[in-house]
Amino acid sequence: MTPFDRVASSEPARRALSLYEEFKQFAFKGNVIDLAVGIIIGAAFTKIVDALVKHVLMPLVGIVLPGGQGYQNWKVTVRGQDILYGQFLAEVINFLVVAVVLFLVVRKFLGWLNRLRREEVAAVPPLTKDQELLTEIRDLLKNRPG
Repeated sequence: MTPFDRVASSEPARRALSLYEEFKQFAFKGNVIDLAVGIIIGAAFTKIVDALVKHVLMPLVGIVLPGGQGYQNWKVTVRGQDILYGQFLAEVINFLVVAVVLFLVVRKFLGWLNRLRREEVAAVPPLTKDQELLTEIRDLLKNRPG
């Protein structure tokens, strides 16, 4: 037995290899990759929503409501401190747009996908004669005493 074999067969080395194998299975499963893709798409979606709120919705709000040079400059001065409520208003509208879109995606799109899946499950073809006989044999073996 070589010194390397003694080290590799030691308990800490086995645990380290086991931990490495577990990490490898976790890191390279489809779920982690799907999560990474979701985060990247979410970041891109956030930029789109920010642009929609800042460049489309808030200028429309600025036209409808009275104020100075656009919503970003809306402020109240209290004891010499400026409170920029226009920017806060933009963030609230941004949140509401994201919430509505997420609601529509979760409730409507994912609900539609779930209905499709249920229809696929319901459309399972009937068992063949061989499958029926095998099912009966399995059930009889299960119910057999001992």
